[in-house]
Amino acid sequence: MSSPASGRSDDSPSLPLPTELSAEELRFQVSFPTAFQTTAELEPPDHDLVGQERAQAALDLGLGIAGSGFHIFVSGMAGAQKLDVVHDWVAQQARHAPTPGDWVYVHNFADPDVPQAIGLPAGHGARLKACMGRLVKSLREELPKAFREEAFDRERDDLKEKYLAQAQALNASFETKAKDKGFLLQMSPQGMILIPVVNGQPLKGPEEFQQLAEDQQAAIEHKRRELLADLADFPRQQRDIMRAMAEDIRQVEQRFCENVIAPHLAAIGQEIHSPAVAAYLEQVKRHTVEHLDAFKEPADHDGSTGVSPTPGQAPVGQEQLYEYEVNVVVDNAHTTGAPVLTENTPTYQNLFGSIERVLDRGGRLVTNFTRIKAGSMLRAHGGYLIFNLEDALTEPAVWKTLKRTLKSGRIAPETYEPLSLFSAAGLQPQPVAIQLKLIVVGSPSLYHSLYALDPEFQDLFKVHADFRHTLELSGQHGQLYGQWVGRLCRQENLPHFERSGVARLVEFGARRVGDREKVSAAYAEVADLVREAAYWAGKDEARLVTAAHVETALQQRRFRANRIEEELREMITRGTVLLDSQGEKVGQINGLAVLDIGGHSFGRPSRITASVGMGRAGIVNIERESRLSGSSHDKGLLILSGYLRNRFGQDKPLALSASLCFEQSYSGVDGDSASSTELYALLSRLAEVPLRQDLAVTGSVNQWGEVQAIGGANEKIEGFFDVCKAHGLTGQQGVLIPAANVRNLILRADVVQAVEDGRFHIYPVQTIDQGIELLSGLRAGSVDETDTINGRVSRRLRELAEQLGTFGARKQTDADGAGHTDLQDEEKPGRNGD
Repeated sequence: MSSPASGRSDDSPSLPLPTELSAEELRFQVSFPTAFQTTAELEPPDHDLVGQERAQAALDLGLGIAGSGFHIFVSGMAGAQKLDVVHDWVAQQARHAPTPGDWVYVHNFADPDVPQAIGLPAGHGARLKACMGRLVKSLREELPKAFREEAFDRERDDLKEKYLAQAQALNASFETKAKDKGFLLQMSPQGMILIPVVNGQPLKGPEEFQQLAEDQQAAIEHKRRELLADLADFPRQQRDIMRAMAEDIRQVEQRFCENVIAPHLAAIGQEIHSPAVAAYLEQVKRHTVEHLDAFKEPADHDGSTGVSPTPGQAPVGQEQLYEYEVNVVVDNAHTTGAPVLTENTPTYQNLFGSIERVLDRGGRLVTNFTRIKAGSMLRAHGGYLIFNLEDALTEPAVWKTLKRTLKSGRIAPETYEPLSLFSAAGLQPQPVAIQLKLIVVGSPSLYHSLYALDPEFQDLFKVHADFRHTLELSGQHGQLYGQWVGRLCRQENLPHFERSGVARLVEFGARRVGDREKVSAAYAEVADLVREAAYWAGKDEARLVTAAHVETALQQRRFRANRIEEELREMITRGTVLLDSQGEKVGQINGLAVLDIGGHSFGRPSRITASVGMGRAGIVNIERESRLSGSSHDKGLLILSGYLRNRFGQDKPLALSASLCFEQSYSGVDGDSASSTELYALLSRLAEVPLRQDLAVTGSVNQWGEVQAIGGANEKIEGFFDVCKAHGLTGQQGVLIPAANVRNLILRADVVQAVEDGRFHIYPVQTIDQGIELLSGLRAGSVDETDTINGRVSRRLRELAEQLGTFGARKQTDADGAGHTDLQDEEKPGRNGD
């Protein structure tokens, strides 16, 4: 067997046995570029993007390009504070950007259902609102006074006298006309009454009229009809006179109102220079002079009510003057630079705004422009908005509306009631043109899914800032942990960490990513451990947090979470779960798996066994047949079959029936990290060579017999160590791991100490031949050699093939002699057959 670097020929010499790892090789060492004693001496980092050069470059590009479509998708960040980290970075860039203006909604006097949006410089929205509030207050005070002034009373009285004279003249002319025709005009509660006058005396009743001659009665009736025809137009003429008087009085009131309101409007126009505001104030002026009843007192000082309102219409009360209010929906008065908003709850209303409705006294749902509420999309106009896209996608209608808003660049708050049984007409505020930079946070899988499935996503989010989960463990990044810790201690008033405590945190970060040359970039996880270690330091009444306190925090974490781990270990110790840590067995080996329960990962040793017999079923995976294995584990078994064909099937057919099983495993198996272990058990059974039970194995294998790296190496080694420790360490026990996993080893201190004391051993292997030699004590050799593992396996496979051929030929002969044409008893190939 050749080395992995050379060709793969069975004639090549095998690699030498691996040298076990020393305690010095296993120890994790941390070096810092700065000689500090405590984190109090370290300056906090400028930002939290140290080591994230690619993500930082993407953020700089996205923030620097103002064009539409260059919104930013941030992925790869972990922890609950990921939005805060992005916010802090963006806020640093936004400090020097121009501050956008305010947005207000005002009443549209021409079309009340379409409130008018007005953009103003920063801080002017609140000033306009205050100005309009002062205007209404002034008008309520000054207009009633103006209507009580002597000049106003004099003009009104003159108009009343003028039109009273016209009314009197109208009455006099009609009385004269009636007198000329022989009638007396008399007023009564029922109206005007025409009384005939005969011989200079008015008739006193119908009896006297009946006593007149018939021709005289006919003449009187004829004249009465003529007068009644003239009298029919008399009420209209009276109403015309009163209407003209009311109109003239209203013009006087409007003139007085204009004299009062004009200086106030002029002052507002001088304070807020805006063509839109000037046009709005002109509408306010027109509306005010046309609706003076809103500012009148219930009765004038002389008891008259002036011009009465329209019949059936009550005067507008003080609480109904909302038309003059200003709804400031965006207020940047106290904003420095561009606004940076983080929306933690990206619902439809929170993002795009809403129009609230209230119940009036009649129980009806009503609204007006003062109920318009801006969403964070509008409030972030001219700046930046940050939110979690995964949260937003779970909200109804958010994604569709978000894309429409970003494409159009316009937004208008609206009522959104998807569950309402009855639709009600609402306001349609004027849309506002917005320009903002959207920064959404999500997982890498979400980004790739949207990019592949939604073409509009590609056009809108052209910048992808992908954060790394790890940082290279250089001196700079190791010291970065100390800077993070120092900042957190200052912010939360925690005791500072000694240098040794920071080194233990760095070791924790390296173990989290499973690499001696890298460290975790998840600041939130480090921060949690810092808080826990500070807690235990407080228990000890220590001024500084040391490595011992960090270790205590980690041990307590494990203690709180490892109940199931201890119960499984206890079952192994008691013999409920069968597992040998001493002796030798044929076709039996200790495999290593990792369980992750509730965030706590631990290694679980398992017995793996192999059985071999004559047949054509090939290698049967019992876990697969019982539907307890995943696709990765099934693939590992198929690769194992490829290795056997490649190594032993070049000069003979592989005719065997073999089964592999994880004993006492009922919860399912996945991953290919046990493929080398299963191969060792199978080779042992074929060669009839016992394997050491004081060694456990992990590692995947390829078709050329190279042992490949796996995950969870630390947990697997520690899991077998704990079992051996419970059984009693003999000094011979240990673990075989892939050589490629040496850089991933960051073991517990007690395991390293056991290695140093010679009570536990860790062997890095590169090939199956190396591993089988360690496990069996025999040389792997080639398939042509006699007393080697590979030679024995090859010979056993040849025997099985020959026996199967002989058996098949004998059965065929027996069948031919009996007149049969098919082999009823021949074993059928299995699903994994070769």
